[in-house]
Amino acid sequence: MRPDQIQPEMYEKQLQDKQAELAKLMATLSLPEMEVFASQPTHYRMRAEFRIWHDGDDLYYAMFDSADPRTPIRTDQFLAASSLINELMPKLLDAVRDIPVLRYKLFQVDFLTTTTGEALISLLYHKPIDAEWNAAVQQLNDAFPACHFIGRSRKKKQIITRDFVMETLTVNGQKFHYQQVENSFTQPNAGISEKMLEWALDVTKEASGDLLEMYCGNGNFSIPLARRFDRVVATEISKVSVNSAQLNIAINGMHNVQVVKMASEDVSAALNGDVELPKSLVQAGVSELTPSVVLVDPPRAGLDDATVELIRKIDSILYISCNPETLKANLEALSSTHEVVRYAMFDQFPYTHHVETGVYLQRKTQVE
Repeated sequence: MRPDQIQPEMYEKQLQDKQAELAKLMATLSLPEMEVFASQPTHYRMRAEFRIWHDGDDLYYAMFDSADPRTPIRTDQFLAASSLINELMPKLLDAVRDIPVLRYKLFQVDFLTTTTGEALISLLYHKPIDAEWNAAVQQLNDAFPACHFIGRSRKKKQIITRDFVMETLTVNGQKFHYQQVENSFTQPNAGISEKMLEWALDVTKEASGDLLEMYCGNGNFSIPLARRFDRVVATEISKVSVNSAQLNIAINGMHNVQVVKMASEDVSAALNGDVELPKSLVQAGVSELTPSVVLVDPPRAGLDDATVELIRKIDSILYISCNPETLKANLEALSSTHEVVRYAMFDQFPYTHHVETGVYLQRKTQVE
């Protein structure tokens, strides 16, 4: 996204355009009225990445247009990024500019911030990070007390204090705390994430029993929903995310959630009876789990056929999608057994064509 594409005065129109495009794509499906959740028009992204452009004695943040990837677009401020990122951008460059070992071969800066004022700043280099760099970066650590710094160079990662921040999301007036680790998946738009969690709680308000969750990430959905169910078994392939989820479960005081590190395809194969149940699923108590709801939040590729067959066996399905096209294909496959009873669009990425979609399906009384 180019900085000039962020036009707050045009936000309502672009939101209406997205809604129209999504409605057009889904027109062949039988869906209820779309619920639309708008983003803040500015300062909604809690993370951002910028190239560092060196121009003689000057250096500045740069972004690029995909149509012209060789021409840097100077980016002194970025309206999409959080207020804290915009506050830190000039201060960081001012601090780095006059310290040669920190400035030399610096080619990218990544920011990860929270709604509570924490920031993680990753400095990426085309040079080895050495003891001299470690000593120099301590000056930044002292000058930016609410920030944590990381250096990266040629597959080496140097953590100065820690490589994560602690985010707090407020959902229906209740606060939930999450560890968010550098380079691991987190929802970038904190405001929309809170709205998604509130919507998920609303659509499952009549649910009870157990919850099976796939693609659970750091427990973003698992933790608020755990209060609604007797037991939750959640699966995730990323080791970093699993570790964060387990920590987040503990710090939020949840005692009914088990997280298993396993790919969705392997979970589906095991629960469909195609292979023997792995020890990790047995230990998590899957054999005794009787899910009334399954929650899936897959990557852009959507659900594979085996996972579609697995979730078809469960009465209620909560599907969070980052790709409406694969969502549509999955809904068509599920239409013989389930119907969509709630349908929402979340504007996670304003000023782009991307949308996040949520659907809640229930088993039909008469299966086709």
